[in-house]
Amino acid sequence: MFKAYNSAWPRHEALREAARGWYRAGLLPLPQLEAIRAAYPPDFYRPNIYLRILLFLLMTLGYFAAAGMLALLLYSVANDLSGGQIREQATIGVVCLLSALGGQLLLRQLIRTGRTYRAGSDQALLYISLGFAAAAMYCFADLLTPNSLDLLALNGIVLVLLPVLLLLVLALIAYADALVAIAAYAVALALVTDLLLRTTFGILFVPFAVIGLAVGLYTLVRYLVPHTDFWYYQTCFIALKVVALLTFYLGGNYLVVREASAAIRNESTSHQISFALFFYLFTALIPLLYIYQGLRRPDRVWLLTGLVTLAFSGYTVRFYHSVLPPTVASALLGALLIVLMALALRYLRTPRHGLTAAPNDASTAERPGLNLEALIVAQTAHAPQVPEPGFQFGGGQSGGGGAEGQW
Repeated sequence: MFKAYNSAWPRHEALREAARGWYRAGLLPLPQLEAIRAAYPPDFYRPNIYLRILLFLLMTLGYFAAAGMLALLLYSVANDLSGGQIREQATIGVVCLLSALGGQLLLRQLIRTGRTYRAGSDQALLYISLGFAAAAMYCFADLLTPNSLDLLALNGIVLVLLPVLLLLVLALIAYADALVAIAAYAVALALVTDLLLRTTFGILFVPFAVIGLAVGLYTLVRYLVPHTDFWYYQTCFIALKVVALLTFYLGGNYLVVREASAAIRNESTSHQISFALFFYLFTALIPLLYIYQGLRRPDRVWLLTGLVTLAFSGYTVRFYHSVLPPTVASALLGALLIVLMALALRYLRTPRHGLTAAPNDASTAERPGLNLEALIVAQTAHAPQVPEPGFQFGGGQSGGGGAEGQW
């Protein structure tokens, strides 16, 4: 009931993409492909990517124009009623609140009547309305405190981040948007960091808290995958999995920890940090672990994240220990990567250990935690088959006597 979109839309979309991938790979005949398309129609509106970008920009422009007109109207009315004695902070808060509520109402109406599903316009309404709601919370929190509230000050960030986090979680449950999921995790990360920085020795535990929060997020995602509507929240699960792996690595990366510690202490030059050996090993071994896991399963998220973190580990080493000039190092590294890529393609030309260099057109049929092939077979087992082209005999009836029978 709380979901804004129809739960069948993402499921139908995923099934159609999987069937198309199987057809291109030669695993599914055309009649079954047509039967799947007929059984799972795309009964929602989503244009091509270029039109989605245009709709996003137009909706953003119209949204801000309407919010600006509302701000001018409310400011003039409130100023006249109060005789010029009105705080601008209160007016801004009311404008932001009304803009957020109006955007949410318009978004719900657009989804319900226009059957819009991530078409650009609905995404613009979602992001901007959430931004206005967060701004309204900041304004009202500033009015409720005796002193001026600075968003970057430690005495006010918790009062703002807690309601913003709740708002983002509710929006995530309703709209299943990947950017909203990443924003909610970022707010939770900032909240935990702020609580640790309130203590004297909290700065020493910030990296370990980030690592622990990433582990908790990944564990939560693994638990939610089989216990929730996977199709509806699929993009959120993938996005949260990626950011959990990245923040787990960055929380223990030597460069990030050392430079962040210097920035927090307002030091112009960073110095050696505590537990340096641990962060050295962490920076070197975690990318290798990601790559190993990605090849063993196999899992593209682990593999690609491992490659990215491995490159950042190389940058970390070079940041403190420069051996070659940048141009020479880049040229040698590029040549090494080309050689490794050629050797890998040659080695995996024949499938080995569950890996292959051949293109996999049916990759869209695979979804983590689900056997999509079995699901499609079960859903289309009794679907009407499209007849093969050519001459087809008609049906007939017989009354048993021959004279009145029809053929």
